[in-house]
Amino acid sequence: MLETFFSTPFDPSRRLQHQIQERLIEAILAGVWPLHEPLPATRVLAQTLKVSRNTIALVYERLTEDGYLQPISRRGYFINERTIREQLNVRQDAKLKDSLPHPARPFNLDEHVDYRYTVQRNIEKPANWVEFEYPFIYGQPQPDKTSVARWRDCLRLAGTAQHAPKWMSDLFDRDDPMLIDQIIRRILPQRGFRADPDSLLITIGAQNAIFLAAQLFVKPGSRVDMEEPGYADARNIFNSMGADIHTHRIDSNGMRVSDDLKGAKLVYVTPGHQAPTNVTMSLERRVSLIAAAETHDFLIMEDNYEHELNFIGAQRPALKSFDRSGRVIHIGSLSKPLFPGLRLGFIAAHPGIIAELRALRRLMYRHPPSQDQRAFALFLAEGHFDTHIRRQRRQLAQKWKVMFRETEIQLPMCDVTPTTGGSGLWLALPHGVSALELARECSKQGVILEAGGIHFSKEEGSDNYVRLGFGAIEVEKIPQGIAIIAKVLTSLMA
Repeated sequence: MLETFFSTPFDPSRRLQHQIQERLIEAILAGVWPLHEPLPATRVLAQTLKVSRNTIALVYERLTEDGYLQPISRRGYFINERTIREQLNVRQDAKLKDSLPHPARPFNLDEHVDYRYTVQRNIEKPANWVEFEYPFIYGQPQPDKTSVARWRDCLRLAGTAQHAPKWMSDLFDRDDPMLIDQIIRRILPQRGFRADPDSLLITIGAQNAIFLAAQLFVKPGSRVDMEEPGYADARNIFNSMGADIHTHRIDSNGMRVSDDLKGAKLVYVTPGHQAPTNVTMSLERRVSLIAAAETHDFLIMEDNYEHELNFIGAQRPALKSFDRSGRVIHIGSLSKPLFPGLRLGFIAAHPGIIAELRALRRLMYRHPPSQDQRAFALFLAEGHFDTHIRRQRRQLAQKWKVMFRETEIQLPMCDVTPTTGGSGLWLALPHGVSALELARECSKQGVILEAGGIHFSKEEGSDNYVRLGFGAIEVEKIPQGIAIIAKVLTSLMA
């Protein structure tokens, strides 16, 4: 009876005790064991599963604590009938179900949905990218065992009696004050500005921050200006809200600033490392954009991801550092340079804007998970974040040099956009070569690269660019990976 649930081998990467517990719970809820019979003795089950008797004893004790089992002296462990009845006692009334109209009216999604998000052009990345030998995939870092261990320590510390009371309760619309304080002290000064607590809001990543700000300011017909090429997900957010999108070309100094911005309600820019070209906006352009915002009375949404990853010269001050009138909405990611899956970010803006965003966020999800907020605050306070960034910057700087060297040697037929940092390269392919076809053929040889057409507002004439991310690939594999791309590209040009 129980054998079926233990026929699959245990996963050696997971704790044995947890796996046995999960399978026993599954068996109990499936009703395969009689309620009047005790479960196998710890010695018997241990011999059957070829594990230690202590492991089985610990599992039985934990299941007893959780209410699945009840021990009876000198007889053993029995399934707790009351718990099982409470958990499984959900029954339908057949008569009521039969009283529903027949036949059932089919559901038509088009009759209920005005905007279909599924038809948007989206950035696509293979879920199994880690299986590729040469993952030139953007936005994914290599595992950092040191930071993982220190993050685990901070999570454990956040769960202690000293810190747990700070996150156990619902914060309603507030954020962890320790995290806010650490951002003010540790993050913002490196971006060239300061802020008060009422000028900051924690979000579930930078993407969520963009959506929140767009939800507040963008209405059907609102004019939103963007870079071209630009961040596809931001464009999709604005489109979903009915924005009238105007685009501005990118050059080596970032987005071009001109009187064409007149009439915009919101201008979205990525000045630190432009998405997707990775060029950095010059200081002159930044000042010009701030001046244009004041002259033409528009807001600036500054998506300042990868701010820390500059390899040539000093870090550039954020647009927010030049903001005199409260028109800049500064968006930052806390988790992207650390663990992208953590999903923590922040918005720094005028207190009036933050108050509205806080009220809007409350309607969506109240606040990001407060235990994660406290753990990240501890990670910042103990200096682990700064140490991680220094280590990451050294590693990426080395890869950045190798990438430029190898593309110059092996891909002379491509036009590579110069950058001062970041974690990706933007390449223009020879005329007539399809980036989508190049990506398909390279994937057959273990190489992932990103076709760049998705980052243009129009599909026509945009399938001539690729982005090569180098955060996830080992530096030693870069030359061979570029060699494969060069070989495939040459064959497509023939």
